[in-house]
Amino acid sequence: MLNNVPKKWLFWILITIISALLFAISSTAISIYLYGNNSYQKADAAIVLGAAVWGEEPSPVFRERINHAINLYKNGAISKIIFTGGVGEINEPAEAVVGKHYATARGVKATDILIETQSRTTYQNLKNAIEVVDTNEKFTKFLIISDPLHLKRAVLMARNLGIDAYPSPTPSTRYRSFNSQMEFLIRETYFYFIYLVFKI
Repeated sequence: MLNNVPKKWLFWILITIISALLFAISSTAISIYLYGNNSYQKADAAIVLGAAVWGEEPSPVFRERINHAINLYKNGAISKIIFTGGVGEINEPAEAVVGKHYATARGVKATDILIETQSRTTYQNLKNAIEVVDTNEKFTKFLIISDPLHLKRAVLMARNLGIDAYPSPTPSTRYRSFNSQMEFLIRETYFYFIYLVFKI
């Protein structure tokens, strides 16, 4: 009987650890989902996080981010747009360049657009964007534009970089179905924990 006591304690310790992990993961996933409902509508400039391009055109995901930035600009919520993103595939233009061309074709003044064309990750998007701003302009408050489920991690990164950043989720997104949203949420939850641990 006494020999079974350590095994029982080990079992309950294991159950407790697993339960704590599941609670941490599920609560974080819920907070990521809810955070995407927050939206701030006025700042000095918007940082548009990069996404894939299809040849000379933005992918549907990137297009929605650009459209949201254009709407904010035309409504007077921001005065400048900062497009981010480097080259994804060989022989394709940088994501930021595609974003700029798309926006200027729809009425945004080229002088009101800044770009950085070297980044490949969300962290690099933000770090390079603020370096461009420091070189060219003196802004204090920024909207971060991306898909709703991406914003909790992105805004946390921005604030850790010293950016006075606020979320501005795209009102429409390619991730509309339950399956696509769950896949995105699972991926974002994973990368959120990775960032918390490794700051990358």
